[in-house]
Amino acid sequence: MKKTLIALSLALSLPTLAHAAAVAQLKAFVASTKTLSANFTQTVTGGGRQETASGTLEISRPGKFRWSYGKPYQQLIVGDGKTLWVYDQELAQVTKKSLDAALGSSPAALLAGNNAIERDYSLRETGRQGGLEWLAASPKNKENGFAAIRMGFAANQLRQMELTDSFGNVTRIAFSNLKKNPAIAASQFRFTPPAGVDVMNGD
Repeated sequence: MKKTLIALSLALSLPTLAHAAAVAQLKAFVASTKTLSANFTQTVTGGGRQETASGTLEISRPGKFRWSYGKPYQQLIVGDGKTLWVYDQELAQVTKKSLDAALGSSPAALLAGNNAIERDYSLRETGRQGGLEWLAASPKNKENGFAAIRMGFAANQLRQMELTDSFGNVTRIAFSNLKKNPAIAASQFRFTPPAGVDVMNGD
């Protein structure tokens, strides 16, 4: 009987131990990551449609990042520490806005922002799924633009993100070839609009 009770106690404690891992891994990831580079695949599902895109990202915290979409369209998103630039090559159009306003408590702030995660998000463990430890990050600012955010970790590395917007569209981002604290040239986080493109102020 005693062995049975011990086994039962251990079994009941396992979910708690597993669930505690995701938030701890997020905090360790943020605290130990100054720069980051990775490949990503992004799938957006909603309205009965599904769109997939892929590209590369580079981050220099806080506030500098470069998201480059290569397939099926070319789009570049650059945060230079003060301004957010979005360049759509097909439309020959650039949108710029204040980086502080663009980041705020948005999902990008989790990766490229400062370390004050719990100031802007309520974190909750959601358990293990698909070999990853998952957490839910609920934005405290209701104007965030996303109704729900999930992040999956393994070995203190971010592997996947799931973002659900207020319309029910779900964006899933899977990261691969992730390198933590690589040397990244400062020029990667600078952007000058190409000649002849329309520049729009998005503030």
